[in-house]
Amino acid sequence: MSSDGNLGYNPGDYAPVAVTVDVALFAIRRDELHVLLIQRGIEPFAGAWALPGGFVQPDEGLDAAAARELAEETGVAEDSVYLEQLRSYGSPGRDPRMRVVTVAYWGACAELPSPMGGSDAAEAELVPVSEIEDGKIELAFDHGVIVSDALERVRAKLEYTALAARFCTSEFTISELRKVYETIWNTKLDPGNFQRKVRENRSFQKVGRSVPAAADQAAPDLSAREVYFERAQESWDPPDGVVASAEMASPWPDEVFQRIPSRPMTRSGRPASLWTATDSELTLNSPIPRRRASRKA
Repeated sequence: MSSDGNLGYNPGDYAPVAVTVDVALFAIRRDELHVLLIQRGIEPFAGAWALPGGFVQPDEGLDAAAARELAEETGVAEDSVYLEQLRSYGSPGRDPRMRVVTVAYWGACAELPSPMGGSDAAEAELVPVSEIEDGKIELAFDHGVIVSDALERVRAKLEYTALAARFCTSEFTISELRKVYETIWNTKLDPGNFQRKVRENRSFQKVGRSVPAAADQAAPDLSAREVYFERAQESWDPPDGVVASAEMASPWPDEVFQRIPSRPMTRSGRPASLWTATDSELTLNSPIPRRRASRKA
């Protein structure tokens, strides 16, 4: 006889299955792509690094669960990041406790406060993605696979969406935007071609302002040499310029770069223009394809 009225089945006849959420949140720090990890404070895998996440509560949806677990375990609020569902993972044995299906999310952020471990997380930290890809850090459960899949999703979406803007502040220079592509794709892009693509792309537009004076802004994660190169980029064809080649910056002595402001300015002293993403849905009017050599095998 059915134990649940007119539904026609007995839930006890089926093996229990739990649902969790896991979040792979990426950010760029010191010209390197990082992912937010927590150090597990409980078994299984106590002391191991893992993605922030946990069990979905009976009264909440998946998106709400992902936002809650991210906040509880790292202190990062949902409204400070961009989150999107990746896919589900349900291989038998992926969790030693019971049959668990997880719905993974990936995210991007520009300005991230120092994460703080909480709930089941003993610690939270931004870790370079390269350390996971090189095998220096082994993640709990199947989180290494999730990070790999999320990373490829991010790399792919850069080609046909305006996702790169999510790794920048709301207003950015073209040089800062290019650095996002170069960092995530682990390649170098031709500055002149990239600048032309951005200027011709309706997904990005000037905001009518320029970068603030060096004394009024915090120093970004750019080397002095890169900043000098950025300065050269916008200094040739008024008002916005044809970007200089990489060779132009190389002959200058190191002491020159130590005196360069923290954000690009033109040769005449005019600050570089600020841009913003115009499409909240992240569509990209003109694709920016990866070079074949930078694609994953």
